[in-house]
This record gives sequence, structure tokens and C-alpha cells, in this order.
Amino acid sequence: MKNKHIRHIIASWESLPGNARGSIWLLSGGLFATVMVTGIKFTGQRLPVLEILFLRQMFLFFMLTPILTKEFPGAFRTKRLKLHLARCAVSIVAMVTGFTAIVHLPLAEATAISFSRALFATLLAVIVLKELVGIGRWGATIIGFIGVLIIVQPTSDGINAYALLAIFSAALVSCNLIMTKKLTTTESPTTIMAYHAGVLTLAYAGPCWWLWIEPTLFEIFLIICIAVLMSAVQYCIIRGYRDAEASAAQPLEYVRLLYAAVIGFLIFAEVPTTWTWIGASLIIASSLYTVKRNTMNNS
Repeated sequence: MKNKHIRHIIASWESLPGNARGSIWLLSGGLFATVMVTGIKFTGQRLPVLEILFLRQMFLFFMLTPILTKEFPGAFRTKRLKLHLARCAVSIVAMVTGFTAIVHLPLAEATAISFSRALFATLLAVIVLKELVGIGRWGATIIGFIGVLIIVQPTSDGINAYALLAIFSAALVSCNLIMTKKLTTTESPTTIMAYHAGVLTLAYAGPCWWLWIEPTLFEIFLIICIAVLMSAVQYCIIRGYRDAEASAAQPLEYVRLLYAAVIGFLIFAEVPTTWTWIGASLIIASSLYTVKRNTMNNS
């Protein structure tokens, strides 16, 4: 009876249209991502960011151990060691700056700024990949960056340092994605994951020796959840884009802003400012336009 019920659920799921299944995957991934950054913000109130990163990376490495053991030593064979190491270096700085921003900024603000990675992707596509960008995409990119400025609201005293870290992290995430794209032309996913997991774990271990604060059992539990949720987010995104059309999938990523606003209010008593919503709207609109143009150019 139980197996029959499970088969009925699976059949009902598979009978859904692809866009519906993809939407559910992406909405779930967005929720997992928001819960993950909430855990980062909560543990970061007491523990150093580098310690959180080290413990999270260590748990991720343990999760990958069965795969790496099965494919050892082939998983570490590469002809592009320098690019692997460069990607790891970019990831380290992106994570340190991004996690620090999450800890110190309101969740909704940090989430909105993170959407600017699509704008940086346009700039890097021109600089690194030598892509030709039309007037429309340049206009959308400029509008998007205006949205970023509206959120951070620079004054005569300058810009909030943590907002700058969030912007810098978004730029580095875009750079990381381009490096990953280059690596996928010759390297297996296992090799890319192996170098990333191994190098980052070792890189964070050194500073943790000096900054270490004994975590509580609850904090360890939260960091394990952060590691598991990170894998769950990646899986949901992959499944979401596999099942749904890109034009239907992309807008759902921005639901994370609503999740962040609700969770930020309920847990940290944060209320997003009007300027955050206005700036986020410009960033999201410009990003969606850019994705639409990219889809049209690729079709």
C-alpha cells in the first residue's frame, strides 16, 4: 500500500508540465538559499567568518569523499592547474567578502546586491570573452548599476563598507562563473569539484588556527546545515533549469528577495527600506532584460 502511494506521487509529479516542475525546483532552491544565508548570518554573530567557511568547506569535502575516493587519483589529473588555482583564489575572496556582507547587512539588502552579478557578467563577457554587446544590453547594465547605487545610497561620508564587500563579491562570483565555463571545456565535473573543495579547505585552515572560537553544538549543527543546503541549492537549480525553459526559470531566482525580506523581518527584525525595493526592482528588471536578449541571440 505504501509503495503504491509513493508510485502515485511520483506519477503525479512526472505528469506535471516541465515549467511547473522547474518552477517548484527553483522556488525550493531559493528558499534553501535564503535559509542557508540566514544560518550564515546567525552563526556569524559570534564565530569568525573564516571559521564558518572552514567548517562548512570541511563538511563539504567529507560529503565529496566517496566520489573522490572512487575516482582517485584520476580526479586530480589536470592540464590546467593554474586556472584551477586562480578559480580557487577568486572563490576564497568572493566567499569571505560575501559572507562578511551577509553577517553585517540586512538580508534583503545583501540579497538584492547579489543579483548584480548578472550585470558584472555582461562586463566580463566583453572584457574576457570579447563578446559584442548591443546598446540595449549596455543600457540595461547601466540601469542595473543605478539600482545598486540606490540600494547602497552613497553619501558625503562614502559608501557602507559592507555594501562595497557585497558588490565586490558579486563581481567575483561572475568572474568565477566564467572561469568555471572555461574549465568545463576540458575538465570533468569531479576534477573541478575536487580542486575547489581541497584547496579551499586547506586555505581556510591556516587563518582558523589563529581566529578559532570554540563553536557550540548548535553552531556546528547550523554549519552542517549550511553545507547540506548549499548542495541542495545547486541540485535544485540544475534540476530547475533542466525541466523548465530558461525564460520561465530565470525570473523565479528573484523570489529569493521576498524570502529574504520575510525571514529577515521574522528572525532579525529587519525591515527593508523603500530604497532597497526600488533599487532591487531596477537590478531585477535589467537582469531579466539581459537574460532575454541573451536567449534571443542564442536562438
